[in-house]
Amino acid sequence: MNPLSSPLLTDHYQLMMLQSYLEQGMEERAVFEFFVRKLPPGRNFMIAAGLEQVLDFLENLKFSSEELTWLALRFPPSFIAYLEQFRFSGDVHAMPEGTLFFPEEPILRITAALPQAQLVESRIMNLLHFETLIASKAARLVMMAPGKLLVDFGMRRAHGAEAGLLAARASYLAGFSGTATVLAGMLYGIPLFGTMAHSYIQAHEDEATAFEHFAWCHPDAAILLIDTYDTEAAAAKVVTLARKLLADGISIKGVRLDSGDLAEHARRVRQILDDGGLEKTTIFASGNLDEYRMYELSSSGAPIDGFGVGTALDVSSDAPSLDCAYKLQEYASKPRRKCSEGKATWPGRKQVYRNYGADGCLAGDVVALEENDPHDGKPLILPVMQAGRRINADTTLNQMRQWTLAGYARLPKAMTTLEVAPTYPVVISAPLQALAKQLDEMHT
Repeated sequence: MNPLSSPLLTDHYQLMMLQSYLEQGMEERAVFEFFVRKLPPGRNFMIAAGLEQVLDFLENLKFSSEELTWLALRFPPSFIAYLEQFRFSGDVHAMPEGTLFFPEEPILRITAALPQAQLVESRIMNLLHFETLIASKAARLVMMAPGKLLVDFGMRRAHGAEAGLLAARASYLAGFSGTATVLAGMLYGIPLFGTMAHSYIQAHEDEATAFEHFAWCHPDAAILLIDTYDTEAAAAKVVTLARKLLADGISIKGVRLDSGDLAEHARRVRQILDDGGLEKTTIFASGNLDEYRMYELSSSGAPIDGFGVGTALDVSSDAPSLDCAYKLQEYASKPRRKCSEGKATWPGRKQVYRNYGADGCLAGDVVALEENDPHDGKPLILPVMQAGRRINADTTLNQMRQWTLAGYARLPKAMTTLEVAPTYPVVISAPLQALAKQLDEMHT
């Protein structure tokens, strides 16, 4: 049994509600929507991500005999008999992965029999929340390092194995060049990058020998870590080694800096490499980097060609969670609205329409009812699953990545910096507001 695909990867109250729905005969169609209530601190927009994993989960959802046996100790036989036949047969509408979105805009809608739509809530939120969080963080890093090689280094600091894998996927979707996580390369086709650890240098009797062994072993991908002892002295050793290897057709592709004053070391190392005829040898930096540090390095003119980002990316250290929700918006063909203070929802099935200015940049969105509430603009929510089976399942991760990068090009300039931009206009349509008011009056 793969625990990551198990329907038991849910909250206990989902099963408790499910049993009650069945006993009361409440199995009519329900509509749930996933949305984010507000932007995390410092963010100007978010990137929708995780839909592929959600569709995988829904399409393969079923209870195993082992799970049913365990549940039979806790729930009545009639409920277990229902679960034995359980499959997701509903419809899914969503924004394509890589779409830029804003608060109050649903990025996914589930339409299914109430028990089905309810049970899947916890895992859907788990997947969409995490990948959207990481993709949105990665977008900031990408914008602070235009034209640079960016590599996800964060698996070892991620909160679990799945988080490390999905962070590699989400960051690549958002524009990273690749990852150091090997399994992400196999599963998702993400380009892999790697250098060496300080332990490799320390395991050798001397630094120069370590460099030479690595270069001989990896003649087409030799990136040497040069800050184990003395950074500038190591750079000089790289120059000497490069001359020695030249006769055998081996070149040093790059060097990596992982500590100290990265900008100053990069300048000194660049001078040493250039003076030694290694103008094409790149400098790659890592070590507690985030978008603010990368901006400082780039603004200072530090001659760094690429960055490896770990902890700050894989745990989204400055904003480690989203205020997101998966809420019932319609049941039995009737709109529903949660009225809780500070957590009220917009009822009914909705569409998001995007408008662009004369310069081609995003100008404002409208959240409207899907039916009888038309608006100008491009509709962002599309059908992706019907009756439990995917629609257009052949979109690749690379295509999603290109869609994301194209979206960046249409952002107003103020939204591409680390400064908080003016609030992006998201208008709630008049008919939707009227419907919400009508439902509020019914419950007062």
